[in-house]
Amino acid sequence: MMESIEKVEVRQLNIDDYEEMHKSLQEAYPNWQEDYWEKKDIRKLMRIFPEGQLAVVVDDVVVGSALSIIVKYELFGDDHTYEEIIGNYTFNTHNPKGNTLYGIDVFIRPEYRGMRFGRRLYDARKELCEQLNLRAIVFGGRIPNFHKYATEMSPKEYIQKVKYQEIDDPVLNFQISNDFHVKKVLQGYMPGDKESKEYAVLLQWDNIYYQKISDKTGGYKSVVRLGLIQWQMRLYKDIDELFTQVEYFVDAVASYNGDFVLFPEYFNAPLMADYNHLSHAEAIRKLAEHTEEIRDRFMNLAITYNINIVSGSFPLVKDDKLYNTGYLCHRNGTYETYEKIHVTPDEIRTWGLSGGSAIEVFETDCGPVGVLICYDVEFPELSRILAQKGMNILFVPFLTDTQNGYSRVRYCARSRAIENECYVAIAGSVGNLPKVENMDIQFAQSVVFTPCDFSFPTTGIKAEATPNTEMILVADVDMDLLKELNNFGAVRNLKDRRTDLYSVCLNSEKVPVNTKKI
Repeated sequence: MMESIEKVEVRQLNIDDYEEMHKSLQEAYPNWQEDYWEKKDIRKLMRIFPEGQLAVVVDDVVVGSALSIIVKYELFGDDHTYEEIIGNYTFNTHNPKGNTLYGIDVFIRPEYRGMRFGRRLYDARKELCEQLNLRAIVFGGRIPNFHKYATEMSPKEYIQKVKYQEIDDPVLNFQISNDFHVKKVLQGYMPGDKESKEYAVLLQWDNIYYQKISDKTGGYKSVVRLGLIQWQMRLYKDIDELFTQVEYFVDAVASYNGDFVLFPEYFNAPLMADYNHLSHAEAIRKLAEHTEEIRDRFMNLAITYNINIVSGSFPLVKDDKLYNTGYLCHRNGTYETYEKIHVTPDEIRTWGLSGGSAIEVFETDCGPVGVLICYDVEFPELSRILAQKGMNILFVPFLTDTQNGYSRVRYCARSRAIENECYVAIAGSVGNLPKVENMDIQFAQSVVFTPCDFSFPTTGIKAEATPNTEMILVADVDMDLLKELNNFGAVRNLKDRRTDLYSVCLNSEKVPVNTKKI
């Protein structure tokens, strides 16, 4: 075969390589059934860290790959699992400000092994580590021959015998020969790895050229500033007057270098005053005629003031059905849509609203966030699904008329912050609208909730507004504290879930089986 090879190169992987890469995976891991990287996984890795995804190409055919992310290693330490280090397969643990290149997979087609193609991939990783000034390369390596000796010796004894070449282990031998040193044995690192008996060897290569620096530019911010608008309901003559007030609030939060501004649910309801002579269902559909213009105005404000805007929510007619919809307007000029999944009995009875079906985590320049509209936060399954997809901040625009309705939103939101180890920001409207039917009174107190542990406020409340008063609430939330909590908290609500016993997932999604390979 060597005589027939004309060209070998190591380059960045691209999405057009996926089919050949998938074939390489299947051949490299014949004992793993239907558990290979999906196209969406590779696409995301290429988007967040393209230079870390490598391919070895022989005569224009991909015969092997190396996948990696950057992590802030001290947030995980040496006692971690594969699922934890890659954020439950979301890769939201990737941090361009991190200090360690973490290898999440390396594989070569069997017929091309023994030609040092794997070494080429490892050398390319080392060069990347040096170029990015990262302190080390770390990964958990499988020991696929251990099952043959598990009844005779411990993993420690097995590793020693491999090191002194008394036992052959193709993976561990290769890694040691490439200057990686064994740090420790990890138990339960990769559930389902029967060949390794679910053990892995934590290996590290140190970059001798690493220079510690205080801060790196780029990547997610460690501290994110939130601005919550506690909106006063008042009558406006038209949409221009409404947006004069909107822009004032956006400008104010942006002047404090805010990263997000959150508006309440249905805060544009004053515009319904012109339709008060119509039925409730007709009036809300007339209000929906403003929604696309409102979205476009928010997009312009996000760009102008360099801030991400969670627009609250508005009625939207789609395929002749009425939905409660909002927009996350990114400061780069793009937007994404979220929908209210659970509409209240009053929304159905009075306005004829339908529930949406989109449950998504949105990638932002400050990390992954989710949005649930008012009543949705009272259903813990939704926020759990978002947390499993990597959400760090949950935004909840709401509208409540009475204090008991507000209390339901408040205490459910507070619970979501604890059980999902995330920040939850809620914002509502205050005041009265005497000329708008079904929107007469409002009660609100906007709050930023945190988990309850030593690094956070003892009450789980970062900041809260004065009840029933128009104001802006500004609060900083620290993303690194969430990762520390996940690994070192007094309790670990996400990590300690009994996923062997129960699971929460969308009906359209298969329950994930955590058996990816190194």
